[in-house]
Amino acid sequence: MTRNTPPLHRLAVALGERVFTVTRPFGTWPANSGKVSDVTVAPDGRIYVLLRHDPLVDPDDPRVIILAPDGAFLGAFGGEEIADSHCLTAHPDGRIFVVDRDMHEIIIFSSEGVRLGGIGTRGVPHAPFNHPTDIAVAPSGELYVSDGYAGWHVHRFAADGRHLATWGSFGTGPGEFAEPHALWCLPDGRVVVVDRCNHRLQVFNAEGHYLTEWGGFRRPVAIWGDAAGRLYVTDETPSLTCLGPDGQRIGRARPMLNGAHGIYGQGDGSLLLAEANPSRVTRLSPA
Repeated sequence: MTRNTPPLHRLAVALGERVFTVTRPFGTWPANSGKVSDVTVAPDGRIYVLLRHDPLVDPDDPRVIILAPDGAFLGAFGGEEIADSHCLTAHPDGRIFVVDRDMHEIIIFSSEGVRLGGIGTRGVPHAPFNHPTDIAVAPSGELYVSDGYAGWHVHRFAADGRHLATWGSFGTGPGEFAEPHALWCLPDGRVVVVDRCNHRLQVFNAEGHYLTEWGGFRRPVAIWGDAAGRLYVTDETPSLTCLGPDGQRIGRARPMLNGAHGIYGQGDGSLLLAEANPSRVTRLSPA
């Protein structure tokens, strides 16, 4: 994941009035058979990069890479615990939640990679997950999981993992999903769900009641929001779109080559994009 010679060109992109410089690949780690699937940033600034493997074919290489804020390699874990890594998120208390998609489970790790528990019955579909896609933490501490590859639901959990509610069904109408692929909780508690195959975002209140939808995407993929309530959405155009808290479009850019499956922000205002093809992390730094 290192570059031997400096790039010939300097790339810059704009999201509204803000300009970012593009660095790729960002971060270094030992050779691994996995491909980048997602990225998150812990409260202490450390970066966790999720690598995707075929659990029946590929070696049991580490699934999660830990990087320093500057991209230096710090460690890795998850080769024995995670089968089909899809997405991950850092909890405000430092725990790392990993979506083990084809095992129908959310695995909870310590910041150092020790398994602490899980949500869902491992290896058993419909208990309650059926190939889940993403997990988000609400300001209240509650957890929301998009269950999107073989289900069409969003599940709501208490902070301790107790199941509270499930909503959604297959379709194109309000509150229906074709593929809920990712989700994010806004500072006011609203839940924004990436409805990928319906080319839209759907917005719900904390209890799952439909509020509105925001369109204008081509198969949106990943979502992350900052403390100001701005949302950053990748799609398969490929593009990166910044939205205001009420869905107003702030800006749009094309900082990746073929698309980003994951996105997360750093404390200095930088954005990290998890690119699967080619496999790498791209960093957008405020210019």
